[in-house]
Amino acid sequence: MTAVERAQHVARDTILKMLSDEENGKVSQSEGAAGLPDGEEYVDLDHLVAGVQIAKAPMPRALTGHIIPRSAVHGETWSQIVAQLAL
Repeated sequence: MTAVERAQHVARDTILKMLSDEENGKVSQSEGAAGLPDGEEYVDLDHLVAGVQIAKAPMPRALTGHIIPRSAVHGETWSQIVAQLAL
C-alpha cells in the first residue's frame, strides 16, 4: 500500500467513524435505493480527492455504492465531513 493509498484509507475510516448508528443506517438505505436525485450533494468514499460532488440527473444505483449523500446525515456531521476533506 502506498502512502497516498494509506492516507485515503485513513481519511475514509475517519469519515465513517463520524457517522452515528442512525446515519449509518440511512447511508446503507441510500445505497440500496434507486439512486440519487439530481442536485443531491454527496461524498464518494472511493474518490475523496474529488471532495463534495453533486449528482447529475438521477444518479443510477450502480454508481452509489460507496457514497455518503448529504441527506443521509445530520448537518453537523456533514460539516465535519467537509472539514475532514479540507485537510
